[in-house]
Amino acid sequence: MIIDCAIYRDGRRTESPEDLSDALNEARAASDTFLWIGLHEPTENEFDLVTQEFGLHPLAVEDALKAHQRPKLEVYDDSLFVVLKPVSYEPRSDTVSTGELMLFLGDSFVVTVRHGEHMPLARLRRHLEEQPEMLRHGPTGVLYSIADSIVDHYLDVATELQTDLEELEAEVFSPSGGGSHHTASRIYTFKRQILEFRRATVPLAPPLSRLAGQGTYGTTVPFVQEKSRPFFRDVSDHLARVNESVEALDRLVSDILSAHLAQASVRQNDDVRKISAWAAMAAVPTMIAGIYGMNFDHMPELHWLWSYPALILAMAAVEVLLYRTFKRRGWL
Repeated sequence: MIIDCAIYRDGRRTESPEDLSDALNEARAASDTFLWIGLHEPTENEFDLVTQEFGLHPLAVEDALKAHQRPKLEVYDDSLFVVLKPVSYEPRSDTVSTGELMLFLGDSFVVTVRHGEHMPLARLRRHLEEQPEMLRHGPTGVLYSIADSIVDHYLDVATELQTDLEELEAEVFSPSGGGSHHTASRIYTFKRQILEFRRATVPLAPPLSRLAGQGTYGTTVPFVQEKSRPFFRDVSDHLARVNESVEALDRLVSDILSAHLAQASVRQNDDVRKISAWAAMAAVPTMIAGIYGMNFDHMPELHWLWSYPALILAMAAVEVLLYRTFKRRGWL
């Protein structure tokens, strides 16, 4: 459904005709005017009118309707198609979730298509309307503002994940050694959250580099003002910081998982050694009692007056010797 539709002239919002064709013609009539349409999870029928009026490419329209796209930038004859993935973090459940935001930029128009409840654009639109300097740059200003807001929120999410990782690290390396049965599950779940975060941040680097004109992307992107490159370069730098943080988090959580598994293996080895030591100590009296329990007639010790206490003392002495030996070697 269409959430908002407005014409901006010299950065100021003006009344827009209800007919999209009239609104687009009015926006194209002046060089400092553009049309901004915002949609939220539109159906195919709802999007058909926008597609026809703005001449959007059918492949881009299909991606916008079905969603589940990676961040990307596609250039078509009459429009520029950009996919961004806003990220939200729920502190109570320590869960990272992503939405999708598609932008169509063309001659004097920008169309935003949002999937999910992440990053409602109404607040950003109001903020831009209060500061019309950015809206004076037309669709390029809208694209930059949305990308900058999303990447800045990435930094906040990365900070929250770093805090959670420190808590998890303290649990694993606590005196109990992360002995809880849920520790491994928590580590694996945390790694899944980082993976979800990476799916939003890492693929976005090439599109931003292209908008910033960096590296092999030296050509100008159509429908985007060339003088906006420094601004997109700043957003790209922030994203690089986010990706570095994500890579560091991924490596650290892998190291923590390895440390937890190593601790579990050490504890198991200690348990096996203790069990083996106690079994060895129990085997000696069992063996002696077994020999004297075979009821042979010709066993001289059976007829000796002190045979029973001597045998008990001998078994006790062997047990003490084994106990001290195992204790000294750290098996008990």
